[in-house]
Amino acid sequence: MQTLLLFFDICIAFSLVFVEGVQGVQYDELSTLLLIKSSLIDPSNKLMGWEMPGNAAGNRSPHCNWTGVRCSTKGFVERLDLSNMNLSGIVSYHIQELHSLSFLNISCNGFDSSLPKSLGTLTSLKTVDVSRNNFIGSFPTGLGMASGLTSVNASSNNFSGYLPEDLGNATSLESLDFRGSFFVGSIPSSFKYLQKLKFLGLSGNNLTGRIPREIGQLASLETIILGYNEFEGEIPAEIGNLTSLQYLDLAVGRLSGQIPAELGRLKQLATVYLYKNNFTGKIPPELGNATSLVFLDLSDNQISGEIPVEVAELKNLQLLNLMRNQLKGTIPTKLGELTKLEVLELWKNFLTGPLPENLGQNSPLQWLDVSSNSLSGEIPPGLCHFGNLTKVILFNNSFSGPIPTSLSTCKSLVRVRMQNNLISGTIPVGLGSLPILQRLELADNNLTGQIPDDIALSTSLSFIDVSGNHLESSLPYSILSVPNLQIFMASNNNFEGQIPDQFQDCPSLSLLDLSSNHFSGKIPESIASCEKLVNLNLQNNQFTGEIPKAISTMPTLAILDLSNNSLVGRIPANFGTSPALEMVNLSFNKLEGPVPSNGMLTTINPNDLIGNAGLCGGVLPPCSTTSASKQQENLRIKHVITGFIIGVSIILTLGIAFFTGRWLYKRWYLYNSFFDDWHNKSNKEWPWTLVAFQRISFTSSDILASIKESNIIGMGGAGIVYKAEAHRPHAIVAVKKLWRTETDLENGDDLFREVSLLGRLRHRNIVRLLGYLHNETDVMMVYEYMPNGNLGTALHEYGYTLKVDEKSDIYSFGVVLLELLTGKMPLDPAFEESVDIVEWARRKIRNNRALEDALDHSIAGQYKHVQEEMLLVLRIAILCTAKLPKDRPSMRDVITMLGEAKPRRKSTCHNNVQNPREERPIFSTSPVIGLL
Repeated sequence: MQTLLLFFDICIAFSLVFVEGVQGVQYDELSTLLLIKSSLIDPSNKLMGWEMPGNAAGNRSPHCNWTGVRCSTKGFVERLDLSNMNLSGIVSYHIQELHSLSFLNISCNGFDSSLPKSLGTLTSLKTVDVSRNNFIGSFPTGLGMASGLTSVNASSNNFSGYLPEDLGNATSLESLDFRGSFFVGSIPSSFKYLQKLKFLGLSGNNLTGRIPREIGQLASLETIILGYNEFEGEIPAEIGNLTSLQYLDLAVGRLSGQIPAELGRLKQLATVYLYKNNFTGKIPPELGNATSLVFLDLSDNQISGEIPVEVAELKNLQLLNLMRNQLKGTIPTKLGELTKLEVLELWKNFLTGPLPENLGQNSPLQWLDVSSNSLSGEIPPGLCHFGNLTKVILFNNSFSGPIPTSLSTCKSLVRVRMQNNLISGTIPVGLGSLPILQRLELADNNLTGQIPDDIALSTSLSFIDVSGNHLESSLPYSILSVPNLQIFMASNNNFEGQIPDQFQDCPSLSLLDLSSNHFSGKIPESIASCEKLVNLNLQNNQFTGEIPKAISTMPTLAILDLSNNSLVGRIPANFGTSPALEMVNLSFNKLEGPVPSNGMLTTINPNDLIGNAGLCGGVLPPCSTTSASKQQENLRIKHVITGFIIGVSIILTLGIAFFTGRWLYKRWYLYNSFFDDWHNKSNKEWPWTLVAFQRISFTSSDILASIKESNIIGMGGAGIVYKAEAHRPHAIVAVKKLWRTETDLENGDDLFREVSLLGRLRHRNIVRLLGYLHNETDVMMVYEYMPNGNLGTALHEYGYTLKVDEKSDIYSFGVVLLELLTGKMPLDPAFEESVDIVEWARRKIRNNRALEDALDHSIAGQYKHVQEEMLLVLRIAILCTAKLPKDRPSMRDVITMLGEAKPRRKSTCHNNVQNPREERPIFSTSPVIGLL
């Protein structure tokens, strides 16, 4: 009996000890949470309730009711959810003391430190979510020992290093998301053991190697997102074994070879993104067997052959993107029978023949882009049958026939781009009534008739281009007062009559081109009310009257072309002081009187004023004074007689001075090294001719005397720059002697035409070209001297061939980008001889691995995400500085590219909702992406 009592006593004592032990552990976890809080930065006070209670006796587990904390029935912390709390700081290593933790979510915060290695010791974890932060360093190892681990989400961070190999031991994993960091290396071979894995997201990293064939063993996989990496080689055929696969994204990489026909075996496959790789060969017709396909994007590859007719068997297809390939042949007719097709993009291929006649009649078509092919035939009439069509883009083809009248009732239209085809007939009435139509581009076709009056009633149009047609009659009266109209181009037509005097309501108009028509009458004074007008081109018309004085007050007008008209009167006195005017052409009119000597008119190219017999002064020959009074006439006769006598004396004096000066000149050159250099050259290099673009105070002799080694102030890929100084009167200029090849000599006339264009260029940020000096073999450019600047930098803006056109500013912008990104000067001493910043950068980009070395490390530092964005902008700069102007992007494309020049790896949090399958929007593809 005593023994039994003793046993009960021991049990009671042990129970008391156990309870006290549990309570001790609970208090330890409370302390652990407070330690975790102490290392966090909480500006929103989300954790203000995490405090040590004043009376612990009343509640043994007070921390279980704290924000984001949930405990088990025994009082142990099982869930810690601190997501979307604007937290930062450090995740404490004390988190390892929460031994029962099974759920951890700290996503959508601002952490920018590394995760503690102790996280890998929490073997009870089932779900880990640290996504949408800026965590750095390697991802902790050890979680592979968590046998119950089902989900790991570390997406949208700045992790680096290798993917954790040990996660292959966590065989219960169903979702593994490491998208959007800077992981390197290959996919760990241990991942083949993750037989329960349904979601694998590794996109947006720097992973290399091949996609392992073992991926075909993961039979449970439903989603594979591996795009935006550097994987190479072919897609393994074993991927066709993944019968549960629904979503496949391998876009933007270096994958090559043919697209595997085995994809056609995947009956549940709904999405395939393989765009922007190096795939070749033909589109496998077996794809037509993947009957669940909804989104198919194979764009930006090198795929050839024809579009297989089997694609039309994909009855669920909503998006078909095949643009920027090498496809040929015709578009399958049966594509028009698809009932769910919304997006069809086939642009920039070699396709021929017509569009399917019933395209759009059976499906809610939203986006059609087949531009830049060789398509022909008429435009299908039912494109907007379901009323969903937003964009119809057909430019650069050979489409003929009329514009379908059905488009004029398509209220969903945003863009109509049909320029450069063979479209005939008239512009349909009704387009101006479409409520959200923004762009109407019909240039370079065979359109006739007139612009419908309803176009002038539009409240949404911002861009209208009807240039290069056979349109006639007059413009609609209020066409230029469309409230959102920014660009109106109607050049090279047969328009006549007067310009509508309705400029009072043109708040957005920035470009107006009515050149090469038959407009007549006066230029309306009210045109000056267009305060945002930048470019006004009225050349080659029949305008009369005077130049409106108010034009000189327009605040943003930079380019004005009124040439080849019948304008009369004087140039307005304050014309040259226009605040933004940089280029003006008034040639071939009937203007008269003195050219105002103010502002940009003091440096205007005389060629922009020729053809006006009555103009004089300024950069033109001086004006002669006339009077009808007899007294002045008699006085003039006396002056002539007196002048004759004085003139003879002066001629004799000048003759003596000339021969004396010539003797002194030759004597002076005997002591100058320059004379020896130039005198010893062949006779074909003499004489030199000086061509000036404005009044100058120096001679060719002044310049030639300065071409010596002691005056060199710069050297670049195009020539040597000298400082030249004239003494009577005193003037300093910069002279660039160009290096010329035999090819350059053969194309001499082209060079002089380009130089003449340079002389017309006026820009506040570009050094002024004063003239040039040339003989049979050499050319020297004469610029204004910049005493406080780097002349080499300024002269470098003109690039390789001295081409000055609409792409010159793009080149200059590219040079500025290169300077900002590299920290180098355009003619940096660190470069090799005769190498400028453009060539230096181009050599770097030929070896992709050396690109990082070109960046300014004081900016890029060691942060991979900063380097990556800088590298994207560097590629834009290379595009802007292409040798051929036609290869340079437009400024509109540059702006778009800069907006997209960021790593496509980050996702955002919205209202605490996170989508583990952040799919690429189906309308996000841009031709600019291909340039990048």
